[in-house]
Amino acid sequence: MVHKRVVVLISGSGTNLQALIDAQNTPALPNAQIVLVFSNRKAAYGLTRASQAQIPTGYLALQPYLKANPGKTRDDYDAKVAKQVLEADPNVVVLAGWMHVFGDGFLSLMGTIPVINLHPALPGAFDGTNAIERAYDAFQRGEIEHSGAMVHRVVKDVDRGEPLVVKNVPIEKGESLDDFAARLHSVEWEIIVQATREVVDEADFRLDDN
Repeated sequence: MVHKRVVVLISGSGTNLQALIDAQNTPALPNAQIVLVFSNRKAAYGLTRASQAQIPTGYLALQPYLKANPGKTRDDYDAKVAKQVLEADPNVVVLAGWMHVFGDGFLSLMGTIPVINLHPALPGAFDGTNAIERAYDAFQRGEIEHSGAMVHRVVKDVDRGEPLVVKNVPIEKGESLDDFAARLHSVEWEIIVQATREVVDEADFRLDDN
């Protein structure tokens, strides 16, 4: 069985990346190999995690890129990232804590390669940044009883692509934001592996179909 090639994009500590690293070539994520970890932050600890796992890494940040390339735009940056991702010849691209919203340029260059994103909220709720904090605050105001996390396909509209895996996470009365966030993160580690396996299996199916 040929291993499917997975590229993971990160911006931070890389705990979701670590879940994928630990799962590859196990029953949770068989026949998958992470071939590149790419970050838009030079100090992202996820790059260290990747290096420790002997996975190639890449880095390009938006503002340094724009300063070094007068006249270039955010769209040019997106295209540059896309080209570096494509050099790794991925079957699947996973955004695992990637804190940059791509424009159409990135997705159009990906073509038919599936791109999925982990988001710490339920579909249609708390799109964009600080979703965990916003859900916790909404619970304190009595507006919601629970939040959750999802992995969805990436489309132009932020956090609005088709959900692949969705899981509710209750918020307990009296618990701290940190405690809620810790429980939610543990769910994220499960579902990012589950969703990646789904799209890897889809890639298998498409290859078998041809």
